[in-house]
Amino acid sequence: MKKVPGILLLLFFFISSLTFSQNKYSKSADDAFADQQYLTALTRYQKAYSKVKNNKVERDRINLRMADCYRMMNNMKKAEIAYKRLATGKYVKTDPKVLLYYADALKTNGNYTEAINQYKIYLEKVPKDARAQLGIETCTQAMEWIKNPGKYEVKWEKKINAKDDDFAPAYADKTHNSLIFTSDREASTGKDIDNWNGKRFSDLFLARKDRKGDWLTPILADATESLNTKANDGVAKFNSRFTTMYFTRCWNEPKKKNGCGILKVSRAGTTAWGDPEWLALAGDSTTVIGHPCVTNDESTIYFSADLPGGYGGKDIWVAHKGGGKTDGKGKSSGWSRPENLGPDINSPGDELFPFIRDDSILYYSSNGLPGMGGQDIFRSVRTKDKWSKPENMKYPINSAADDFGIIFNPDEPEEGYFSSNRPGGKGGDDIYSFVVPPLLFTLQGTVTDDRTLQPVQGALVKLNGTNGKTLQYNTDEKGKYSFNKNQIAPNTTFEILVVKKDYFNEKGKETTLGLEKSKDLTRNFVLRPIPKKPVVLPDILYDLDKYDLKPQFQDSLQGLIATLDANENIVIELASHTDSRGSDERNDILSQRRAQSVVDYLITRGIDPDRMTAKGYGKRVPRVLTKDITKDGFLFKTGTVLTDSLINSLSGTPEKEAAHALNRRTEFSIVRNDYIPKSQITKAVAPKIEVVENPEENSISYTATRDGFQTTVYINGMTTQLEFSKGEKEVYISPDEAMHLLKEGSIDKTDFKGDVNKILGTGTVADKAVVTLKELKLGKNVVKNIDATVNSKIRSDMVFGENTLNKFGAYTIDDKDNKVIFNK
Repeated sequence: MKKVPGILLLLFFFISSLTFSQNKYSKSADDAFADQQYLTALTRYQKAYSKVKNNKVERDRINLRMADCYRMMNNMKKAEIAYKRLATGKYVKTDPKVLLYYADALKTNGNYTEAINQYKIYLEKVPKDARAQLGIETCTQAMEWIKNPGKYEVKWEKKINAKDDDFAPAYADKTHNSLIFTSDREASTGKDIDNWNGKRFSDLFLARKDRKGDWLTPILADATESLNTKANDGVAKFNSRFTTMYFTRCWNEPKKKNGCGILKVSRAGTTAWGDPEWLALAGDSTTVIGHPCVTNDESTIYFSADLPGGYGGKDIWVAHKGGGKTDGKGKSSGWSRPENLGPDINSPGDELFPFIRDDSILYYSSNGLPGMGGQDIFRSVRTKDKWSKPENMKYPINSAADDFGIIFNPDEPEEGYFSSNRPGGKGGDDIYSFVVPPLLFTLQGTVTDDRTLQPVQGALVKLNGTNGKTLQYNTDEKGKYSFNKNQIAPNTTFEILVVKKDYFNEKGKETTLGLEKSKDLTRNFVLRPIPKKPVVLPDILYDLDKYDLKPQFQDSLQGLIATLDANENIVIELASHTDSRGSDERNDILSQRRAQSVVDYLITRGIDPDRMTAKGYGKRVPRVLTKDITKDGFLFKTGTVLTDSLINSLSGTPEKEAAHALNRRTEFSIVRNDYIPKSQITKAVAPKIEVVENPEENSISYTATRDGFQTTVYINGMTTQLEFSKGEKEVYISPDEAMHLLKEGSIDKTDFKGDVNKILGTGTVADKAVVTLKELKLGKNVVKNIDATVNSKIRSDMVFGENTLNKFGAYTIDDKDNKVIFNK
């Protein structure tokens, strides 16, 4: 519940009748409480408490009244302590509602979690009380609002506020560079202490900005007692021309029932004022009416009052110029009979501090509508004669404390001021400014390779905005892209396209539509590599004793050329063969020339000679068929080895000639796929055509080391330096080599065991990670699916020992020629 000093307290509280028996010690305290003199009542209750030590019932009643005094004086910290003492003691059995009051105090102090606990305990005792259920819902909602604050930035106005209460600001001139506000600070006219809350009576103060836009020290708005008196004066609003001010005055005449009223005063020059005129809106001087706000043409006034026909405590009412009641001489007051704005606006609680904007948007504070704690600020829009459902302004405009008295700058619709007693201020109630800062957005992200999880450099990130603008950015070496605040516009949706050669395109969408706060947008993309087509190598066949390329096989080579052009890292071996007829010498020469004819043709078509290894095998290697082949009408099955014995066993000469023709061939195989293309081939030098005299030998050369030897091993077709250490039982690979293989596509994220997001960083592979190598090749021998452990301490690219070498087959180490000779 909202509790504020002096002038506001008279507008605020509903005075409950006493339901407890009185005694001679506490009667004077009860009288002061009934007269709304809460400070006096509290002092007397404290004295009475010491006189009733043996009367437990009266002692509990006095404890409750003291808690109520703290609540009415808006000292919610002490109110929480006092209610807690009752809620955790035996008194809760007599009156469970102290649990509700305790929960309300916790909520107002921002302790939402404990407040929810206390509401639940209360519901166990009083299950049908909807106030507790609403308390749980609003506490939960408040925590969510704080977690996701609204669009406004709120600032405590240090130079305006004092250590006392400062509240209810209003613009005081057409430039909106000055404020008139209410304060009970030391400079106020009334020096007496208000027994309601123990503070000075309030006055109207004026604050102006200097040329730099800084606030000057506030001064009394009027020192002549035309505006400010020894009573409570405050809560003012000007008309749109700033020539007339409406404000609230609460009288303080001794031994008399006092009320509050709305006064109207005109300016008489820059700093002087005329005589205030009381507006006879309803009732008399004992009626509590205040917090005026008029429409631009001053034809309508909104105010807060506790008049008959309301919905609870103080309600928002409206009156219109013209008509109204008359005095004894028949003179009209000039205002119509006040109308209650109805249950859509008002609640069983208190509605205060109305502010009308553009004559159709109503802002006001309420503690009866669902809110964050104390008084919250609400907004409602009038369409014709209907007001919309009040909308909570949420955090950070509202808080767990009391938030009220909001105003908006007519020239800057997204800025203004309001009052609050939230933590972080200087006094009790303080004045805060608010503004919606410029909406600034950025967009950034990272583009990574889906296969390797490594950054993709040079990807084009293209944005097409609904505002008609197109933006683009190429990712850097870390795969990052970014668009700054000058590029990402508010209220715009961006279609995003990410393009990179050899990758499938990726699309996305980001929008700033509906975003009420500046935000750094982040959108990461993962590009999927386009799978490389299988490399299909042609068969080249020759006529008997011929080495020239037949036209149809030149056409076959077009596919090989296209494959080599599309896969610039492939190195191939050309192996030319003859059939078994003729001498070794003649067949060696013939196989050399066949290889040479293919090499020469490929060079003329722009293939780098360094990408070819050519060998002539003569008649030494009969063909092994890897698929069914029909030649000249004869079918040769998969797995057939075209040896002389097989050919001689065939039924007739035509079939034998078909078999010999299949042996006369040039075959292609991929040796490796880590060739680095040259920027320019200055001179094409054909590779030397090597005659292989002993094709049966399967060996590798090595360089001897102290513990073993070093040689070349092929990991999934990539050349890697191997260090063989005889006693090593595991297979190790260096982090750099693992990353190299990853970037080159020889391995990918699926080859690693475990959580790849932890294993693969940007440019790094975690030490001790295990990767499965699909193919390891030494000489002609291949081992499948070898697990290698990443080891940052090894000196070579890869290290393994005798256990692993044995998997390639039986072997002999020739120390003389530095060769490892495999027996198969």
